[in-house]
Amino acid sequence: MTETLLGGRVRHAQLASGHRTGIEPVLLAASIPARPGERVLEGGTGSGAALLCLAARIGAIEGVGIERDPTLAALARANIAANGFTGLSVLGADLQVARPEGMFDHAFANPPWHHQAGTRSADAGREAARRGAGGLFALWAARLAARLRHRGTLTLAIAAATLPDALAAIAAAGCGSLTLLPLWPHAGRPARLLLLRGIKGGRGPCVVLSGLVLHRPEGGYTEQAEAILRDGATLSFAAA
Repeated sequence: MTETLLGGRVRHAQLASGHRTGIEPVLLAASIPARPGERVLEGGTGSGAALLCLAARIGAIEGVGIERDPTLAALARANIAANGFTGLSVLGADLQVARPEGMFDHAFANPPWHHQAGTRSADAGREAARRGAGGLFALWAARLAARLRHRGTLTLAIAAATLPDALAAIAAAGCGSLTLLPLWPHAGRPARLLLLRGIKGGRGPCVVLSGLVLHRPEGGYTEQAEAILRDGATLSFAAA
């Protein structure tokens, strides 16, 4: 099933059943501070939505996605080819044993963060994308940070309930100057999703940004969210 992202700028085929891409990869990609010529690494790239959106926004970048599911890895490669992004590639391997070549300026992931005690999906693919084993954040942060250059960024899309584990994992991976960007579903509502960034070797204080309100009271996306999701605008981590 082929759909589009970023208002039609990106062709994105997904599997007919199983896990479906939401807005999280688009928002995550919009937050990565990559510049033309830099290298980016994504853990758990799935069908490639985040890498595709990042390449569409930045242009000349080199990106590597790591995906353990052979079917999804093949789909991501097909999506890359369909969009003509020659600088992107997919490494079919588990993140724990993957060996991407070289070092990277930015790493990012939308890990499977659903709680272990939650209701499980009957679909194996959806379940694998939603829920990971214990110690997930420690493993993902360590593996991704290991491939970062000094002062490179590590950005994770996480659930608010997992914030303590994610903060500890990123810090243990050698990334400091932590910055937290809440994604508010509506103004005045608690944020259920967050973007968390650390800088390899960073020593600055932890900062909580004002965040992004996703939906208007009357329905539909806010103007700022629409600019990111449809027009490819940047989701800045700079303090207002």
